[in-house]
Amino acid sequence: MKIVVCIKQVPDTAGGVKFKADGTLDRGAMLAIMNPDDKAGLEAALRIKDTDPENIKVTAVTMGLPKADAVLREAMAMGADDGVLITDRVLGGADTWATSSTIAGALKNMEYDLIFTGRQAIDGDTAQVGPQIAEHLGLPCISYAKAVEVEGDTVRVKRQFDDGYMIVTAKMPCLVTALTELNEARYMTPGGIFDAFDKEVRVMGRADLDVSDDNIGLKGSPTKIAKASDKVAKGKGTVVTPETADDAAAYIADVLAEKHVI
Repeated sequence: MKIVVCIKQVPDTAGGVKFKADGTLDRGAMLAIMNPDDKAGLEAALRIKDTDPENIKVTAVTMGLPKADAVLREAMAMGADDGVLITDRVLGGADTWATSSTIAGALKNMEYDLIFTGRQAIDGDTAQVGPQIAEHLGLPCISYAKAVEVEGDTVRVKRQFDDGYMIVTAKMPCLVTALTELNEARYMTPGGIFDAFDKEVRVMGRADLDVSDDNIGLKGSPTKIAKASDKVAKGKGTVVTPETADDAAAYIADVLAEKHVI
């Protein structure tokens, strides 16, 4: 069985956000981490591999700058068998459509039974890339996975909603998007770290992708950014000092009633 996990190196917003003149993120100038939802998808794949290590292979795939090699080595240090880096200058500035087209173009040249992606990336929050990859590849897609089981050639997923959940099954090959709440990801091991940095990461450029030039990079992105900015500082707000807890409760109740909240 072959499992592919799509992971993304995302900006660590705690280190500050930087933009280019065209409004896109300046990823090369920012600290980066593995996207949390993607890490949950990776852990789900590794737990499936744990059931039959000799016959299940996990490949981590990422699209990004050459420095995204680091997130692949992190995945391999956790237990992934190998990593594939999709990188080329012409792929820069891609929106969700161009990103999913590019990744699907790479996956068309790979073998897989099951594909995991994260629900969404913390730098975009669109939740579009995973389902779009499935659409490009003509695969069934099960999103918002909070539990995953594989039985033979079938994957069974607990799909989470705000007010409940549903159980969905699909024949493989298929794609599953993972919630961070799906599991608690394992740590890298010292031996895994040494092994990961000795492994060769496969690099795929524009020539290796089965995708049209019209669907890649900034030029192939139908989304146009009108304006981008860092977090906007909020005002101080109203400060009151009630004499008693009852006075505080009454004040809050009056404010909520005035705003028609209660």
